[in-house]
Formats: sequence, structure tokens, C-alpha cells
Amino acid sequence: MKAVATNPILSGFYPDPSIVRAGDDYYILNSSFAYFPGLPIMHSKDLANWHQISNVLVDDKSLPLDDTRLSQGLFAPTIRYHEGKFYVVCTNISHGGNFIVTADDINGPWSEPIYIKGADGIDPSIFFDEDGKCYYIGTHPNPEGEKFFGNYHIYIGELDKETFQFASEKTDVWNGSMKDIQWPEGPHLYKKDDYYYIMHAEGGTGPNHCEAICRSKSLFGPYENNLNNPIITHRDMGSKYPVQYVGHADLVETPEGGWFMVMLGVRRTEGFTTIGRETFIAKVIWEDGWPVVNPGIAKLTQTLETGLEEVKWEDDVKNNRDYKFASMKEIGPEFLTLRNEQEGRYTLSSEGLVIKASKLPVTEVSNPSYLGMRVQNHAFKATATVKHDAADAVTKGLVLMQNEDFSLRVEASGDKVSAIFRQDQKDKELASVSAAAESLVTFVIEADGLKARAGVILGDKEEMFDEVDIRALSTEIAGGFVGCTIGMYASDDSGKDLENSAVFTNFKYEA
Repeated sequence: MKAVATNPILSGFYPDPSIVRAGDDYYILNSSFAYFPGLPIMHSKDLANWHQISNVLVDDKSLPLDDTRLSQGLFAPTIRYHEGKFYVVCTNISHGGNFIVTADDINGPWSEPIYIKGADGIDPSIFFDEDGKCYYIGTHPNPEGEKFFGNYHIYIGELDKETFQFASEKTDVWNGSMKDIQWPEGPHLYKKDDYYYIMHAEGGTGPNHCEAICRSKSLFGPYENNLNNPIITHRDMGSKYPVQYVGHADLVETPEGGWFMVMLGVRRTEGFTTIGRETFIAKVIWEDGWPVVNPGIAKLTQTLETGLEEVKWEDDVKNNRDYKFASMKEIGPEFLTLRNEQEGRYTLSSEGLVIKASKLPVTEVSNPSYLGMRVQNHAFKATATVKHDAADAVTKGLVLMQNEDFSLRVEASGDKVSAIFRQDQKDKELASVSAAAESLVTFVIEADGLKARAGVILGDKEEMFDEVDIRALSTEIAGGFVGCTIGMYASDDSGKDLENSAVFTNFKYEA
């Protein structure tokens, strides 16, 4: 049976996709910002069904995120495969800038990051030419001074393949497909037939987002504009169209010579984006030396035939999740922490998931104890069960988090369970119930569009609190670049750090 992809192929907070093929396997990387581990690796055999197999940056040394706000950290990775080796370049906007890591196996181990001196700006990519030379392509502010907001230029420089430092001068080669266009970014360099192609996003990752392309017979230019630019956008579809903000794309070719494009887009609810920028796929053909995206349609489709044999996964990224921690052998790669993990903070035991309680609340811009996952649906229900003792000093809970300043949480502290809505750094208690005699507490958060409710199950009784409007958990209000995540947390009210623990027995997410 041939595979049929359903858009988005990666639902939830999976922006800035980069794709590569190695043999018959396809891999996608996405930005992870200040979540840890860094850069999730998605795998597929058919471009339709995806599962997460690992992450690129998995230790504190390789991914410093100290005091980094959630929408900082890792921006826009690129993954490439050349002569049996994987290469990833990325920007740590908060610590060090642009770097490269390599691995012989997609699951690692990955090398320590090598920071590329002189590689200013963001959104790096690399390209291996037919003669074996390696080139860096990135985007930076106009070297002559920004004439307007977002006045960026795309530049190229050769890299030494041993040191991964520049072996040539950097050359600005392109500044966008239109006069005074803002934010030409996310550039990728390709070679097809007689031409080099630079494909890039422009217009900013919002309503004017799009993807454009130019070409040249010489790597360093001059580059010729495609008169049909942009090659994909939804900015002309109206604000009510189901998918908005389309752009920041990458191309992949199948062994049979078929071409596909992955890109980000958002599914808004009544004009608000809560689950973040997601990954979509489109078909590409080439006409007169230029790519045509979804020919005859010119926009994203809900489904798409890939022409590849279908291969499904038990751990498909879109599946509902039901974790019974006592029976698990390891914490899966889909789980996220806030900034660096600190080894031993999250462990599995015969009792369940043990989270060492931080002295910091989950709303702190530092290292609170939080283990969560991306929200992938506008309508969902999540539950987490924790062992409870009203006499201990540990606050434990379940939180729907946009960032440090905007969240909905339900938590057990002492002898009560409270629902708390946080907006603009201010907490508001919505409701509370007594939990003085309880040994097990199940927290509940459910959402449907822009409405959500928190609740609790005590014994055989479920109590759901009043509905709350969660448009404040959107990027339109909270700002930034991330989508919501949902997860478990523990903090120590006595001020002790990582001495006491919370034990969660179950975590369930269903749409």
C-alpha cells in the first residue's frame, strides 16, 4: 500500500523543519529553543508516518541553556548527510552562536559542538559540492547597516572540513526576492543540473511568511530571481484560512527522483496560535529549471500521496500517549525539560517516575523540575497521577505551559489541590479542594480550542473546575516562538533543592 501523508505531518510545536534522506530513511529536525534535550530527530520510511527516535544534543555540556527564556536557545537547525556522516548546524542564540555537530549514526553519539568563528547571524545551513568542498550559508544583518527592520543578507563561505572554520572570505550573495523585503532567512543551498539554488524564507514568521528561490550557475553568484516567487505562501488566502504563516522550507529527493518540500505553518483557532508552528509537507516538480510546489494547487493540501510504500510505527508521533511509569525501562526521547536536565533529576523506579523537587517554582526562568511533552491538538485531555502526603513540603502538579509567564496548572500543596491561571507573571487561583486525606491525586487538564479546564480526581470522584479562556497561552498574546507543552512538575516549599521528590505513577495524553 502506498503511503498517504496527512498534514501537518508533525503536529504541535515542531517549527523550522530541515529534512534529509540517508538511503531509504528520512529524518527531520526542528527548532527546540530552550527545551532540553535539543533538536528532536524524527524518522520515516514513507514521508507520511513519523516517530521520534532520539535527540541531537543530550547533555548539559553540549547544550548550555542557563537562564535562557523559552523562546531563546536553539534556532533553525539544518541536517545533511554526506559520505556516510550526518552533519547538523544550528544557532544557539543565547550561548555561543552558530555551531556544527557530526555523527556516523543518526542516534549518535554526536560530537561536541564546534562553534564557527565569524559565522554571524542565524539560520545556518551547509552544502557539499560535487568536488567535495563544504560551504556554509547563513543570514545576517546588512553589513553596511540595517536600512530597515529585518534588512538581512544571505551569505556563503567555504568551510575547512577538518576544523569547520571558514577557509574563505564570506560573500553576501542575496538579500531577498523583493525590494526591501524583511527577514530573508532559513537559507538552504542545493545543486541541480547546471544550477545552484538558494531557497529561503522571507517576510518574517508571521502573516507575511513565504518561501522564495533564486539560482546561479556560479556558487557565489550572481543569482537570478525566480519571477514566480514566492513559490509557496498562504499570505494571500485570507486570515480565516485553516493554515497560516507558511514558509521556512527544505527539500528532499526520493531514490526514484520524486521531490518533496517540508515547511512550517500554523493552525490558528479564532485568530490565536496555542500549539505552535507545525511541520507540513508538499509535492514538488521542476519546470524550466524552477521548483513548482503542489502544481495546479499552489497551496498546502490536507492529504498527499507520497508514492512510497507505507511503513507505520507503534510510537507514531501523532498517537495518544498512556505512560505507566513503573513498567517503563527508560524515559522516551519525546519528553522535555526546561533548560538543562541535570543528571539524576528524573528517574524511573518500581513505584513510578521520580522527579526530584527543585527549590524553584515551575514558573522560574532557570532550572525548575518539569518533565513534559508537546501539545499536539487543539482539543485534548491530559491526566497525571502522583503519590501524595499532605505533610510533605513538595508541591506537585500538572501544567499547560506557553512560557514562564503564561500557564494553566493544577497542583497539590499541603492539604489542598488548587487550579491556578498565570498571565503576565501574575498567578490567579481559580478554585481549590481539600486533599488532606488523599494518598493518590490525579490532576486533569482538558482543552477545546480556546477554552480549557483544570480538575482533579480524588478516589472515585472527579471534580472539574470552571472553564478558563486560554487565548493568553497563544503567541499572539504571550509572544515568542514556542507552542504549548504539558507536563508534570515538583517544587520544594521548604527551600531544599533536589533533596525531596514527587513520584508520578501515570501520565496520559489523548485527543
